[in-house]
Amino acid sequence: MDAASFIQPTSFAIVVGGTLIATFLRCGPKDCSLALAALAGFGQKRFDAEAAKAELAAQVRAIQQDGLLRANPRHFGDREFDDVTDALIGTRSVEALVKTHEEHKRHRQITDERAVRTLAQAAELAPVFGLAGTLISLTQLPSDGIAREAYMSAISMGVLSTLYGLLLANLVFAPLSRMVERIAATEERERQKIVDWLADQVTPVIPKHGKPVSLHEAAAR
Repeated sequence: MDAASFIQPTSFAIVVGGTLIATFLRCGPKDCSLALAALAGFGQKRFDAEAAKAELAAQVRAIQQDGLLRANPRHFGDREFDDVTDALIGTRSVEALVKTHEEHKRHRQITDERAVRTLAQAAELAPVFGLAGTLISLTQLPSDGIAREAYMSAISMGVLSTLYGLLLANLVFAPLSRMVERIAATEERERQKIVDWLADQVTPVIPKHGKPVSLHEAAAR
């Protein structure tokens, strides 16, 4: 099998260029930039659950020892958990903690859904431009008769255009879309576990009535 026979620059340009341009026009620059940002993050860990829990453990110890009233927020660079601890200590309420988490979760889900939708749209468009390349190749046939070389060139371009469209859709854009979706779902599960753990740890020092107490005071009651 000659690998060079699978290379057709014109077909490639039509399929890839057409797919990218059409995706940009359909989804817009914002959604396309979100998709690119999601793809750029593949080489690095999106969320380190162990590191985040370790940082929050120090905050929990301070709250358990001194109570919420005297505790100071510890920020470590994760926007959600920085806001969560601010809300918890500022309002002395687990409900505020959960509400802040849900707000960040909703924002992440919207962002991830837009990135996934953009890549899925590209996967749908790629075969369309494979067909477009095939149709364009047919227009290259000479009108005054079919010479063998012209015929073979047009057929080759048409077949490869269809092939490029199918490969681009099913081996590139569709898998990337699912990958972004899986990574986002994994992060949400990890974040939810940490939020549940954090709420369980601080609940004993937040009585339903009265002022906040330390864990030692709560245990003595």
